[in-house]
Amino acid sequence: MLRHAGKSASAIIQVQHTCAVTILTVILDRQNRINTNDLKARLKALGGENTPFPTDEITEFADLMQVYEGAMYEISTKLEILDSEFQVRFAHDPIHHMERRLKSVNSILGKLERKGLPLNVAAMRDNLFDVAGIRVICNYRDDVYSVSNYLSAQNDISVLRVKDYIKNPKQNGYRSLHVIYAVPVFLSSGAHYTPVEVQFRTIAMDYWASLEHALRYKTDLPDAKLTEHSQTLLDCARSLQNIETQMQNIHRDINGAPQAGEAPKAD
Repeated sequence: MLRHAGKSASAIIQVQHTCAVTILTVILDRQNRINTNDLKARLKALGGENTPFPTDEITEFADLMQVYEGAMYEISTKLEILDSEFQVRFAHDPIHHMERRLKSVNSILGKLERKGLPLNVAAMRDNLFDVAGIRVICNYRDDVYSVSNYLSAQNDISVLRVKDYIKNPKQNGYRSLHVIYAVPVFLSSGAHYTPVEVQFRTIAMDYWASLEHALRYKTDLPDAKLTEHSQTLLDCARSLQNIETQMQNIHRDINGAPQAGEAPKAD
């Protein structure tokens, strides 16, 4: 059963017929959305009277964030449907869980500054492709490639960029498949093709990455201990890769789910 990580407020109404045959469930998932007044307050808190974004662009920024949020949900819905199809056809859930996030105002401004870009909406829209992000945690490496390829083959989305860190791990041992998609978000003004970064990884890749991130950003260990742990994590990454391969081979023998060994290609 596909699980979602993240906080959401859901209003659930269940209506049961007295014969106990039909159950109607109506689910309305409302998120805490950014509104213009809230955004102005956040930006003012960051920059005092001189807000980081031009004042006349704040409304445009809030509107764009809504589009990013819509794109994120479009992609996650497609992934949910694929996961359900696998369960029906192969009695196998390829996706263990998903995590969705929108970059915070602070994170967006920080990335623009690091890239030496102006702090305005146009720079964000034209240069940042990970404002909306989804992390898809799969059970096996076959699942990573199968799900990403089936999603990429859908004719209403485009593949903008692919980085396969599973086939080509980073020097520190990091493994994951990063794909940036462009998906249409249909508003009253028409279709808006919007980028969403999706990171596909296995459970083992995910808990390794979480520990490595904690070591790199959330520790005050002395340099010698940091170097020691970094080397240990690199050794663990190699061991996990071997273990995953062995477990995947067992899974292939007992399950008829599709096998795929290549990342999708950019359009």
